[in-house]
Amino acid sequence: MEIKETEKYIPSKMVTLLTPLSHNSLSSPQLSTKRHGCPLHQPHVPLRITCSSSASKRVPKSEESPFKELRTVACGLLAVCTVATASPVIAANQRLPPLSTEPNRCERAFVGNTIGQANGVYDKPLDLRFCDYTNEKSNLKGKSLAAALMSDAKFDGADMSEAVMSKAYAVGASFKGTDFSNAVLDRVNFGKANLQGAIFKNTVLSGSTFDNAQLEDAVFEDTIIGYIDLQKLCTNTSISAEGRVELGCR
Repeated sequence: MEIKETEKYIPSKMVTLLTPLSHNSLSSPQLSTKRHGCPLHQPHVPLRITCSSSASKRVPKSEESPFKELRTVACGLLAVCTVATASPVIAANQRLPPLSTEPNRCERAFVGNTIGQANGVYDKPLDLRFCDYTNEKSNLKGKSLAAALMSDAKFDGADMSEAVMSKAYAVGASFKGTDFSNAVLDRVNFGKANLQGAIFKNTVLSGSTFDNAQLEDAVFEDTIIGYIDLQKLCTNTSISAEGRVELGCR
């Protein structure tokens, strides 16, 4: 049995696909099932397709074969599956997981999570839904709450400066007067959240969404946000005139 190995170099991760190919599907003369007069009687030939990240290595011309198209399609599918399964961000049309029954789930925010915080990857969901952290001044500061489920929770008046909330789901949560100074709030869903008087001083907001959020009197001094995200944020009519000046809305 022969194993044909082909490599496709794409950015990011290495993934490998093993798939059986029908004996009759290898019709190319270059892929004959006979070698030196010795026929192969295996009904299927497992094909290993490896997709690896390498910016400098090119695919050799010798790989021009019927496998090339299959390799390209397979690597594309693998890349999509990798992105879809690696990120725990909750899309708008997806259902949230059941509310955690862990007795001290709200206290977990005081510990936070440390696994893959930049990408929101975790071993167990950080479920803070419906928790009340009103006026919490010390236990949330600088904590990593990546990919936390925060919908309908209360953080009014809390000190969340220097916190990391990458990919958090905060739809409908209340952050009235919350201090987010120097925090990393990238790719957070703040849809319908109450952010009146929230302080985003030197805060990273890249990729975050604020659909129908209440942003009256919110402070955006030295906020770090991408141009496209800024244009979307500026469409929120609840932002005060001073806030619009700080953001640079036109």
